[in-house]
Amino acid sequence: MWRNYLTVGVRALLKHRTYALINILGLAIGMAACLMILLFVRYEFSYDKWLNGGENVYQIQSWYKNLGTGGDPELQMVPYAAGPAMKKDFPEVEAWVYGMTANPVVLKDGVPSRSERFMIVNDDLLQVIDLPLVRGDRRALGQPNAVILSQAEAVRRFGTEDVVGRTLTVVARGDKRDLRITGVFRDLPKYSHLALNTVARLDLPSYLGEDQSLMSCWGCQSGYIWMKLKPGVDIAAMQSRMAAWEKRNIPDQTSGTIKYNPGDDQDFQLVNARDIHLGTAQGGAMTPGNDRGTILTFAVIALLILGMAIVNFTNLATARASQRAREVALRKVLGATRGQLVMQFIGESILISALAMLIALALVELTMPALASFLDADIHVSYFGTDGIILPVVVLMVLVGVLSGLYPAFFLSRYQPAQVLRANKSATETAGAGRLRTILVVAQFAVSIGLIVCTAVVYSQTVYARSADPGFKRDHILQVSGLDRYSMLTRGKAIEDRVRRIPGVTAVGRTGIGISTPNNSNTNVLVPGNAQPATINFYSVSAGLKDAMGLSMAAGRWFAQDREADLIDLPYPSGDLDAEAKIQARGGVVVINEMAARRLGFAKPEDAVGKPLQVGLLDDRVGMMPVRIIGVVKDARFRSVRTPLDPMFFYAASERQSHLMVRFDGDAPTVRRAVEQAWLSIAPDVPFQAEYSEDVIGRLYAAEDARAKTFAGFALLAVIVACLGLFGLAAFTAERRTKEIGMRKVLGARTIDIVRLLVWQFSKPVVIANLIAWPIAWWVMRGWLNTFDGRISLTPVPFLLAGGLALAIAGGTIAGHAFRVARANPIDALRYE
Repeated sequence: MWRNYLTVGVRALLKHRTYALINILGLAIGMAACLMILLFVRYEFSYDKWLNGGENVYQIQSWYKNLGTGGDPELQMVPYAAGPAMKKDFPEVEAWVYGMTANPVVLKDGVPSRSERFMIVNDDLLQVIDLPLVRGDRRALGQPNAVILSQAEAVRRFGTEDVVGRTLTVVARGDKRDLRITGVFRDLPKYSHLALNTVARLDLPSYLGEDQSLMSCWGCQSGYIWMKLKPGVDIAAMQSRMAAWEKRNIPDQTSGTIKYNPGDDQDFQLVNARDIHLGTAQGGAMTPGNDRGTILTFAVIALLILGMAIVNFTNLATARASQRAREVALRKVLGATRGQLVMQFIGESILISALAMLIALALVELTMPALASFLDADIHVSYFGTDGIILPVVVLMVLVGVLSGLYPAFFLSRYQPAQVLRANKSATETAGAGRLRTILVVAQFAVSIGLIVCTAVVYSQTVYARSADPGFKRDHILQVSGLDRYSMLTRGKAIEDRVRRIPGVTAVGRTGIGISTPNNSNTNVLVPGNAQPATINFYSVSAGLKDAMGLSMAAGRWFAQDREADLIDLPYPSGDLDAEAKIQARGGVVVINEMAARRLGFAKPEDAVGKPLQVGLLDDRVGMMPVRIIGVVKDARFRSVRTPLDPMFFYAASERQSHLMVRFDGDAPTVRRAVEQAWLSIAPDVPFQAEYSEDVIGRLYAAEDARAKTFAGFALLAVIVACLGLFGLAAFTAERRTKEIGMRKVLGARTIDIVRLLVWQFSKPVVIANLIAWPIAWWVMRGWLNTFDGRISLTPVPFLLAGGLALAIAGGTIAGHAFRVARANPIDALRYE
């Protein structure tokens, strides 16, 4: 019996090749898209699943409630002080470790080189996070001045993984340190929230030197804290005690007349290591995170594309059902039961599904490497093992086969032999079948139109993000980092002066905030007459920054190069109370941006110029520092359009900035080489590190671009699947109406009239689909655009374009076939059947 079913199914496919090709190709595209998206979704949810014991590893995070400034309000970084306080008050904590990223200079044979993904920890990281070691033992970080390297880092530094016992010499905070290599760990996969090449355990008080305030400052998010909890801990109950823990441990502080508590505006959250990548907090993340909404959106798209392919099958099966009415009737006369007929048709559907799956797997094998590279994801296709997809593939194949064939099977098997054979109804169509197909076509094109609208909006927002005026001239800038190294604190001005003399350089300035840098410093600012302080970001700059960045003044003036009175040189490290008292007595001047002016209560930028402020730049024991506003600079967006603009004030200082900004109009590589030579002539012990502003911006939006293009690609697949179904449906409809078309031509209808009739018949569902898709797409895109601080307006243009494009695609899909049918000889048409 089963062999007979298989034979009949194969013959049916061979007899109707167009039908078979459309069904198999549509299902193959739908399955391939579904598999690729689901592989990506599985990859995103697999972050840190490789971590042994990861279910008990938690990160403490700082989530700000009323930060009042730009930047990410939810941070993965926390103050050092939170670690010992958690260990003291929570017996559930088995071990904890604090880690801070650093970029010390690495010396080999006296030659300096940069370090990347370097972390300094205060304790044994391996007792909290079980990094997979390939050299050394679990006590590799049991003592200070020990260091472990990744396999790639060991090979890069020494040419071999066998480095245990060797010495790694680094210069950190101005001190040369010889670290003993005690272990090598396996290169961490991309699907991890950790980005580590080197982990060094140092005595933290010794490393910080005179800057010990970092260990007691509750407002300084300076590093990461991971905890290993005892098995079976109720994390929800533990989290519920955090508010009381904050009140118990975070002390009140005063700055002049202002009394505040660093814990008032932040909540400490406990997040499992495996939930960090898709978690709420992405500020300060070591690796780019994602959000569950985006991942679930891709999963929904996968199911929609697969559903559209299944709808195609159902539509085509019911459309050609009349052609099999006589076959069903004869089988019933010969004794076939309805159950047997149902099994036969479902079997044919599973056969088509199996053929489609083979093509889909070939498509996945061919395209997945390129997609993984494009998304910078470590996604591999394997069929067996823990990550194998053979079982999901078989389940998907059978499920698609059954779902595709279920309705057609019951639809076809219900024909009554007497009615079909007596009336010779080889062209019979059951009432309601046409309406069902129309509904399914409407649903298909509603999905397609919705995806086209979303693609257009996402693309427009991506273009806007790259091209919108950021408030400064972001082209032809070379951004040089490294001025904030301890050994560079007194060399910045000399380097700036040297670079200014390079041919092709038009302006040079130093800044504490560059283009897409992680720097984020804020303090309390008090306006006389207002007892409530405002939280404002503050950054040190040199007078040359305005021209180097192309900033524009809204009111007042910028700092002058030759005016000593404009400088505020704070002592470093802080703690010299006598020096700070003299600075407080003298006062200073600042420049604020337009947002800060609004935050401080000034209606217009001009109203702020000349006004006094008190700012928290000095030690709390000294109090607030009096300053005067000399200018208001126009708002500039230094970070992504997703990030809210920062209210800022700038103060001029002789040194202690983090970046050198070089504006040039000459040959970019020549200027870069000259800047590097100038750097090395003054700081030969510090590696030169610079990027062009265009590259920084490109990297800033690289992930957004990749996801937008991926979304567009799958939207295109959805449109292709919908068009395949529409083409097949049009072909069978035109074939069924052959005699009608012949009679229309005999009665004088022109070819163009018949083509217009057929095109309009299939365009009506597309028009209805627009009415369904537009409000849904508007609602979804409005929510998505609201996640950006700078965004496009949601105009009718993308909706009209999507609707017009869908109509054009639908008309183009069926017009060619309709034209061929309409040109047929009426004599042949009337002899039909």
